[in-house]
Parts: sequence; structure tokens; C-alpha cells
Amino acid sequence: MAEQRKHHRVPVSFKVTCILDEANKFEGVARDLSVGGLFVESDRSMVFGTPITIVASGLAARELRLPSVVRWAEPCGFGVQFGLLGAYATHVIVDLVKKHTS
Repeated sequence: MAEQRKHHRVPVSFKVTCILDEANKFEGVARDLSVGGLFVESDRSMVFGTPITIVASGLAARELRLPSVVRWAEPCGFGVQFGLLGAYATHVIVDLVKKHTS
């Protein structure tokens, strides 16, 4: 299978909260990150196209809320593509990718 990613991914390890709706939240661990998305390690089964909000705390001065959509899944987790991010979240993600690339 050909690589379809447009953005370079870097290995990371930080806890995230995955929110499907107010009544449906679960924890996971971000394992790789790019400007376009991330992989969440989780035992939760996800379906392609599911909208999800990824929340990361402790990476920056304030919490990051990343609107996303599930693009692929496997038994150990799932990959998401980010939706429209604000300037702050984009800046934090770009800095994280740069730090882990150097």
C-alpha cells in the first residue's frame, strides 16, 4: 500500500481525551503527530469517518481541543485527520513537530 500522508509525522507520547459527545469520552495515548493529524493508541474500536474531538492538556499554556475525523483504525488504535484548527493549536502542533524532528 502506498503512503498517503502529506505531512511528516514524529513519534510522541502524551495522554489525550477522546470525545465523541458529552456522554461518550475515553482516554488514549497520542503516539505520532503531524500538522495534519495524529495516531491515538486505544483499545476502543472506531469507524472510518467518525467525528471526534481530541483534547490534550499539559502540552502548552492552555488545553488543546482538536476537531478531527477518524481516517483509519487497527486493533491497537486509530488515526485522525485534524479539522479546522485555530492559530494557537496550529502553532503548538508545529512547534511540537519541529522539536521532535530536530
